[in-house]
Amino acid sequence: MRMKKSAMVLLALVMVLSLLAACSKNNNGGATNNNPTSQPTATNNEEGNSEVDYSQGFPENVTIEIPVYERAFEGWNVSDNYYTRWIQKEFGDKYNVTVKYVPISRSNEVQDFQQLLAAHKAPDIIFHYDMPQQIAYYGEGVLQPIDWDEIAKYAPTYWANMSSTIEQYGTINDEKIFFFAARPDADNFTTLIRKDWVEQVGMKVEDLTSLEKYNEMLVKWKEAGLGVAGGSLTRNNFTYSYGFRDWPIDEKERALYSDLSIADFTTVATERWLRNLNYQYNNGLIDKEFYLRDDDNKIKSEFVAGRTGTYGSYLTSNSDVISATLTNNPDADFAILPPTAGIPEGLVPQQRAYWPFGFIMGINYETPELERIAVWMFLEWMSQPENLFFLQNGVEGENYTIDEDGIPVRNPDFQGESVLSANNNKDYWALVIESVVYDDPEVNKKAQIRNWAPPGYEHLVEQHLKYYEEAAPYRTPDALFTEVVETVSEYKADLNELFQELYIKVATAPEDQFDAVYEQAKQTYLDAGYQDILDEKQEIIDKGNYR
Repeated sequence: MRMKKSAMVLLALVMVLSLLAACSKNNNGGATNNNPTSQPTATNNEEGNSEVDYSQGFPENVTIEIPVYERAFEGWNVSDNYYTRWIQKEFGDKYNVTVKYVPISRSNEVQDFQQLLAAHKAPDIIFHYDMPQQIAYYGEGVLQPIDWDEIAKYAPTYWANMSSTIEQYGTINDEKIFFFAARPDADNFTTLIRKDWVEQVGMKVEDLTSLEKYNEMLVKWKEAGLGVAGGSLTRNNFTYSYGFRDWPIDEKERALYSDLSIADFTTVATERWLRNLNYQYNNGLIDKEFYLRDDDNKIKSEFVAGRTGTYGSYLTSNSDVISATLTNNPDADFAILPPTAGIPEGLVPQQRAYWPFGFIMGINYETPELERIAVWMFLEWMSQPENLFFLQNGVEGENYTIDEDGIPVRNPDFQGESVLSANNNKDYWALVIESVVYDDPEVNKKAQIRNWAPPGYEHLVEQHLKYYEEAAPYRTPDALFTEVVETVSEYKADLNELFQELYIKVATAPEDQFDAVYEQAKQTYLDAGYQDILDEKQEIIDKGNYR
């Protein structure tokens, strides 16, 4: 059924109840702050009504709950560590706010949020990297409207940085709902390849100019007994078909089919992707149990053990994948897989461009006024350069030193109390910006290399940046609908589960049965709700309600 109307009625009712219950929520479970804080001051708004200004702190303790990705780093407690305690001391104690971090699984984040929402235990911020999922949350009625003036009042620095983005993208169905983190034009996700394996079979990484060349290399790996390409379960985030799409793009066709939250299972691009996956599987060129690799640790362990020769990941200066692989395979050498290696001959290395924001955030519909205000104050505090710098780098003289360009140089051997998380603390500071950025482009490039390259492997990041620049002409963003596609919320969960079943069935079918199995799978997918989604999207496209 369509959920929007009933969800919004529920939202209105819950908002009234939340306002009545705000005082009660503020006094439950929060730690008492014994430090003196400034009392709120009364001011007059434009209508002459008195309102309280909490910008100097709250008279009674307020608890805010902030989501943070739980990436299962060994020995790292995401909700209680040096930096969460520092945040509490520097921000929380100053404003009489208790900052509580709520762990969210990176690989199952939607499920985690849904379970927390159902139990009325969700954090005050509901976030996701992809707009379709955030719109789905909105369609379910779990995000409350926000007041831009309130943000500007309590987070003037954050508002100055992000107001143009919020004003352009933050409205859905004429309601102000979303706010964002900044996203500089940068990306440190890349794919490592065992360069020594490539050279052992008489090829060079630079030879991998097409998918056909890449498969030729995989055949040679198999014949030499070296290993196979890495593989993983595809689910929840559907970018698999970009490199198999025709170029130039048809904007209306892309708007109809391209959706991060729903697989474009019936398109020609998906057929090309599946046909190649089927070939690789049946010829023993890919991890035979790719569908069991459903989180990063499982995928990484195959690469570290030397059973697979490729591994896609965010590369950071304190990433351990290279050092761990060398422990098991001391002669291993590494390179960056060219983007052309996944592109069939005749096509271009097409990629999805990010929208000009990182985290897309909304305020939980159950969050009362004071907690919401405290969230804006938290974003304001984190937007201050000195606080952001500390979260990104740690303690000078311990975690890093400063070079002649003013760039922090990591101490890779530091293991003290202030050690950063394995992704340079990004899961904390990504609320305001997606990556470290400097004003000077050359300094910024040097900083990217420092932040992303494991010591001694700066050439990998340099190669990644080169490939990223070369692919720029073929990187375009998905369409952004300006009204809710209600059928996406209705069918998304079932279709995502069905997609996993169907694509694995097609990918592992005997090669001579591929066409028949795929045709049947497409019809099953359409009948399960995908045709309804396409029909509704087409109506919206015909009205021009997308950009």
